[in-house]
Amino acid sequence: MKILCISDQIDPLVYTNSIKERFRDVDMVLSAGDLPMDYLDFIVSSLNKPLFFVFGNHNLKELKYYTKGGDPFAEEADLGKPGFQGSGAVHVHGRVVHENGLIIAGLGGSMRYNHGENQFTEFQMKMQILRLVPALLFNRIFRGRYLDILLTHASPKGIHDKQDKCHWGFESFLWFMKKFRPRYLIHGHIHLYDLADVRLTQYEKTQVINAYSQYVIDTAAGELMTAKEN
Repeated sequence: MKILCISDQIDPLVYTNSIKERFRDVDMVLSAGDLPMDYLDFIVSSLNKPLFFVFGNHNLKELKYYTKGGDPFAEEADLGKPGFQGSGAVHVHGRVVHENGLIIAGLGGSMRYNHGENQFTEFQMKMQILRLVPALLFNRIFRGRYLDILLTHASPKGIHDKQDKCHWGFESFLWFMKKFRPRYLIHGHIHLYDLADVRLTQYEKTQVINAYSQYVIDTAAGELMTAKEN
């Protein structure tokens, strides 16, 4: 299975009329945040593949349609309310979903740095993780594993993060990887400006991947490859 991972930047190799040819063998798309919903809509309508996403700390105009009052601790809003136009993408923050044999959980948002929308303290993110635990335990009992992919916006603490508070990683993600052992943690938020910047890091049993701009995972081969090399 090939998974197109995207975040933070509209990539001209994706946002083009040739998207169907370039990514014709992609089975799924994962968006790690900070992208406009019309971009996700373009990808879904062009590839006709399932797309799962979390919000970051920018491009939050539609966040209110996915959480009541924009409150990430509230139950999901009625997406059929007047004025809502869905993109065809599935919001997975605080949820565990199944697609094409994969188990995916989502945790959006960034470290709280200015009391803006979709920002969390370390404690608040831990509470978000605890909400996932019942579904993860169910998977472990009945499917033999907790999950395959954790989709986040922020990175784990000490892995790909930066020194400014806005770009701090969450320590609770380290605990999550140790406890639930996802095959991949896919995040955004950390921009890559140099080919020498680190995109991939192994932590315990988890491959941590910075999805900035776009990246393709080939799970069948057990290998990672950049879509730019396809």
